[in-house]
Amino acid sequence: MNDSDPSVAVPAQAQADLYAGLADLGLDAAALAPPLLAYLALLLRWNRTYNLTAIRDPRQMVTRHLLDSLAMHPFVGEGRLADLGTGPGLPGIPLAIAHPRLQVTLVESNGKKARFLREAVRTLRLGNARVAEIRAEALDAPGAYDLLTARALDTLAGILAVGAHLLAPGGRLLAMKGVRPDDEIAALPAGWAATAVHPLSVPGLDGERHLVEVGRTA
Repeated sequence: MNDSDPSVAVPAQAQADLYAGLADLGLDAAALAPPLLAYLALLLRWNRTYNLTAIRDPRQMVTRHLLDSLAMHPFVGEGRLADLGTGPGLPGIPLAIAHPRLQVTLVESNGKKARFLREAVRTLRLGNARVAEIRAEALDAPGAYDLLTARALDTLAGILAVGAHLLAPGGRLLAMKGVRPDDEIAALPAGWAATAVHPLSVPGLDGERHLVEVGRTA
């Protein structure tokens, strides 16, 4: 069995979920599903040996990893994005696949996860993604990024504490959250404010999802 073949490694129902979910999100399923399935196949294979993600069911991975990451795609375009605490590449790798003109830095200090990320970037031939095996606060790239993402890293204030130095003037933090995090928004440090809070609909996912945009105040 060739585990690198998505048609073998990813069950048919999970593939169907991905195609339907991409269409629901307004994305080109025919173009995006093959590389996303190749990424999922690689993640499934590595997850047998390394605990890269606690979610192991392929259908749950499609919903909670791939489609959840891509639900924020309308708010991401060209430019430079740093995905802080990306883990196995979420949301950074799906966003890099969906946005070829987006330059993505996958920031991850865990060695085994960083090794997986390098293998994924190589296998998928993602010329617009690179891996930084380092803690976000130690990344020496002041003002280098237009966007920061963080999916499950910390509170809004906590994310800014480790990553604010990376944002260019006018740059934005795009933080994925569950229920609307009004307490976290109220606790933002001086000089920062939530500029928008977008309710997101993730195909197949029960419960609330919100994308919080945070920027510097005038």
